[in-house]
Amino acid sequence: MVPMSKRLFAEAFGTFWLVFGGCGSAVLAAAFPDVGIGLLGVSLAFGLTVLTMAYSIGHISGCHLNPAVTVGLWAGGRFPVRDIAPYIIAQLIGAVIAAQLLLFIASGQPDFALTGTGLAVNGYGAQSPGGYSMEAGFAIEAVLTLGFLVVILGSTDSRAPAGFAPIAIGLALTLIHLISIPVTNTSVNPARSTGPALLVGGLAVQQLWLFWLAPMVGALAAGGIYRWLANEPLAPAITGDNL
Repeated sequence: MVPMSKRLFAEAFGTFWLVFGGCGSAVLAAAFPDVGIGLLGVSLAFGLTVLTMAYSIGHISGCHLNPAVTVGLWAGGRFPVRDIAPYIIAQLIGAVIAAQLLLFIASGQPDFALTGTGLAVNGYGAQSPGGYSMEAGFAIEAVLTLGFLVVILGSTDSRAPAGFAPIAIGLALTLIHLISIPVTNTSVNPARSTGPALLVGGLAVQQLWLFWLAPMVGALAAGGIYRWLANEPLAPAITGDNL
């Protein structure tokens, strides 16, 4: 059994990697003149952060990197309730540190100005890249989180092909971003939303509730659905050995 201190450090570092790499691609590279990576590049960046960390720390902490994943794994019978709060706190710490470092680096560009939609914050209405409503934002965040957790639970099932779970999970997150960046700038991860929102403030913080509630609803539903679909109780898998 990996000590809790090491598991929590892995979760904090992994979430830092996800937020810094994913949001960093949007803030530093997506709008770069002439060679901006665009929506496809940002989507790939988020997927690659999870894929690389899953292979690196999956055997240590399970590589959740996301409070909704932690809760969804508990709902699916894969994670003990006593470890939920420590994991979520570690994830939030990693996300906030990543957002702070990203702001520091972005501020090194002479024309940079932190706006209400800066640091790749999530949002709906005026905060949505496409102006989508709160109802649309809630629906897509809940449904895509549900799908993401089904992919995670299924690909890490002991009956699934071993060693390929990180690829499936990383590609699933890429797909999720390709679908929903125009709607909410894509969260499906309360920690990813919280780090940038706390630094931007204002409307980003006021709308943060949706990016906690919708992913949690989707994650809890996915846990129940997969337990029914698998047709048997799932054995606890704290450290993600099937990754």
